[in-house]
Amino acid sequence: MNNEDEFYDAVTGLDSDESCEGTSEGSFKDAVVYDGAQKNNGAVPQENGIKKHRSSLPAPMFSRNDFSVWSILKKCIGLELSKITMPIVFNEPLSFLQRISEYMEHTYLIQKACSQSDSIERMQTVAAFAVSAVASQWDRTGKPFNPLLGETYELTREDQGFRLISEQVSHHPPISAFHTESLAGDFVFHGSIYPKLKFWGKSVEAEPKGTITLEIYKHKEAYTWTNPFCCVHNIILGKLWIEQYGTVEIVNHSTGEKCVLNFKPCGMFGKELHRVEGYIQDKSKKKRCVIYGKWTECMWSVDPQVYEAHRKLEKKGTTDTKKQKPEEPESVNEDADEMPEVQETVAVIPGSTLLWRISSRPPHSAEMYNFTNFAVTLNELEPGMEGVLAPTDCRLRPDIRAMENGNMDEASREKERLEEKQRAARKERAKDGEEWSTRWFQLGTNPYTASQDWLYTGGYFNRKYTDCPDIY
Repeated sequence: MNNEDEFYDAVTGLDSDESCEGTSEGSFKDAVVYDGAQKNNGAVPQENGIKKHRSSLPAPMFSRNDFSVWSILKKCIGLELSKITMPIVFNEPLSFLQRISEYMEHTYLIQKACSQSDSIERMQTVAAFAVSAVASQWDRTGKPFNPLLGETYELTREDQGFRLISEQVSHHPPISAFHTESLAGDFVFHGSIYPKLKFWGKSVEAEPKGTITLEIYKHKEAYTWTNPFCCVHNIILGKLWIEQYGTVEIVNHSTGEKCVLNFKPCGMFGKELHRVEGYIQDKSKKKRCVIYGKWTECMWSVDPQVYEAHRKLEKKGTTDTKKQKPEEPESVNEDADEMPEVQETVAVIPGSTLLWRISSRPPHSAEMYNFTNFAVTLNELEPGMEGVLAPTDCRLRPDIRAMENGNMDEASREKERLEEKQRAARKERAKDGEEWSTRWFQLGTNPYTASQDWLYTGGYFNRKYTDCPDIY
């Protein structure tokens, strides 16, 4: 077991819909497929588009009950967290590059924003997309595999109208870059992710590093934001659970409008767990709407005056309740951060409009690493795809494939072999004085934030992979 395996990616899991004005999420998706086919003249956009996606994994997940994270961490007190090696039993059978692609699970929201004529409505939809992008992390406590330097992942979803390419562009620090484009030419969505981890004794906190950019061509708009903080509790003892918190600011660089979202920490008694609240302001800083909900469930928007009136009524009700003797709080467990009891639904304010609702998970999701229906499909490899994919694609990575098939011993051996091969290649480059050269992305400047960013150089889907590195 080596000490160069990064732990950075360990974190990176009703009511009536009448207010959606008669349009369901399903109808958005159907509209996207039809529209995309029309704009592509009915042609098949990409060779690796799978027609019928699988609904389960080949084998159920391996039990983690007999393993203790503390047995690993107690030997590493005082060491840099990115140097800690975690046993493969704590992984899930996906690379972090594949985990990033889960941002696209609710692509229909981007398509909806493309079709909206009002900029405030577009911002509402983009905000809902930004929240939906982290929704798959709910209950996802497995650690994605660390991408090898030069590893890639491509994903073409004809049914959702997009294709994505990602690449591991740096090993120390670990940086993953991605670029998604609409098959109909409506948008591009891109960014680079560099999570910075902190170990707090009983939990691991991931600080989001890197800018996310969405460009909508029809409206000549660009939106940028960063993800909220993410924390995995009870990594040493107790039941693992995930919390998202922090302020996310979404900026429309074309109109000057801004959306400020507050992912709330759960608080002492868990009343704020999973809650998200925020507002959209125009360029004159006037609040145009309030957004609220839960990142694990749904998001709504409402007029600011209606929201404030509702809050006043709530405060009055709370004051009346305080006259009664408060209940004694339960004793605090000093050994584990017990997950607060989750409130099942969001209290919807009358007059609100539904922006997004999370999709249901597969019936046996708990036996499949708590994957969503979308995540279950990410490592599919159908006959013939090997001849189309780049040789560096995650689907061809043997340790992830072995784990997905339930062969943990083989997965562990392959993981160690690949890491050793990566170290040997790094030493050889150092010996020859060679610098690593990225293949599909280059370091540049984000034109909207002026910050450093990894930008797609193009050409991946030309299928010329003769100069790809041998990493597997």
